[in-house]
Amino acid sequence: MSWSLHCSVCSYTQADGSKLASLCPDCGQPLMVRYATPVPRSAITGAASLWRYAAALPLAPGEAAVTLGEGMTPMLELPDLAREVGVRRLWVKDEGINPTASFKARGLMMAVTRAKALRLPGVCVPTAGNAGIALAAYAAAAQMPCRIFAPETTPPPILGSIRALGAQLELVAGHIGDAGKATVAFAKESGFFNVATVREPYRVEGMKTMGYEVAEQLGWRLPDAIVYPTGGGEGTIGIWKAMSEMLEWGWLPAGTAKPRMIIAQADGCAPLVRAFREGTEKATPWENPTTHASGLRVPGPLGDRLTLRTLRESAGDAEAVSEERIRSGTFLLASQSGIDAAPEGGAALEATRQLVASGRLNADCEVVVFNTGSGASYRW
Repeated sequence: MSWSLHCSVCSYTQADGSKLASLCPDCGQPLMVRYATPVPRSAITGAASLWRYAAALPLAPGEAAVTLGEGMTPMLELPDLAREVGVRRLWVKDEGINPTASFKARGLMMAVTRAKALRLPGVCVPTAGNAGIALAAYAAAAQMPCRIFAPETTPPPILGSIRALGAQLELVAGHIGDAGKATVAFAKESGFFNVATVREPYRVEGMKTMGYEVAEQLGWRLPDAIVYPTGGGEGTIGIWKAMSEMLEWGWLPAGTAKPRMIIAQADGCAPLVRAFREGTEKATPWENPTTHASGLRVPGPLGDRLTLRTLRESAGDAEAVSEERIRSGTFLLASQSGIDAAPEGGAALEATRQLVASGRLNADCEVVVFNTGSGASYRW
C-alpha cells in the first residue's frame, strides 16, 4: 500500500507518505492520508479485529503492525433505549471493549506502528486520560520509550494504569492544553515524536476503522445519524473519512446516503458546539474548562476546523450536555444495557435525547451512539 499526505487546509502535498510527518509545514494544520489506488471490499479479510481492514491502512510492504487485538467492538441494538430517547432504532457501539478500555487504542496503535517503522527514538503525548493509557500500552508492546503528560485532575485509575504500563508520567497543573504545551517542549528537547491528536496523520487512520465497522455490522449500509462524544475530534474526523472512502471505493451501494455526524460535548467545555452555532470555521478556546467527563475536557482542539467541516458537510449537529444530564445518561446507558459506560457515552446518549426533544433529530431515524470508553476508568 502506498499513500501520500495532503494538508487539510492548504495545497501542501507530501508525495511519499511513509516518511516522517507532523503538521503541515506551510500552514501548521493537520495532514491527511490519501491512498494511491482504490481498495476493493474483497480485500477485507481475516479475523474479527481492526486488522481485517489492513488493506486500507498505512502499512508499507513488509512492515509489521504493533497490535493488542483492537477493533471490531460490539454494536448492540437497544430497543428500550431507543424508546427512551425517542428514536425508531438505536445501536450503541461499545469502544470500552478495546485493549486499554477505550477507542484511543485504535489511533495510538496506528501512530506507534508508524513510529516503530520509522525507528523513532521515543513517543510522547498530552492526555486527558485514555490516550495516555493507550500510548503507554502500545509503546510497551513496541519496546519504545514513552513520556505522558497529564493534568493533575486526571482520574486516578487512569494515572495508575499509565504507571503500571511502564511509561514515564508527568503531572501538569491545569488542563490538557497545559499538558500539550509541556509535551511540545519535551518533544523539542528530547527528539521524542509528539503523537497528540491530529498532530500526526496516522491516529485518524486507526480511528476511521470505527466507520468501516459500523457499515459492516449493519450489513454494509449506514445509519441516519452517528452521535459521537467529542473532545479533540479525531474520532469524528476518522469516521467521516471512512464514509467517503467506502463510497469512493465501492464498498457501499451507489447512492448510499452518508449519516449525519453529531457531536456531544459537556456544557462546561463546549468550544466546538459554540463554534458550530456561531457558524465559524474554527473554535475559540474555552476558558476555565470543567467537566467530570475528562475526555471532553479539551478547550482548544487542534482538529477544530476538520471537525466543524465534517459537521457541515454531513448536515450534522452539535449539542452540549450538563453535568447532571451526563451522569443520568451514563447511569441509564449502563443500567439498561449492561455496558460499562463512560461519562462520554452518557453525554452522547443524552445529546441524542435532547436533539430529538428539540426537533433537530428526526424521531423516525436510525442512530448509532458511541460509548468511547469503560466506566471503570472513572471510578475511585
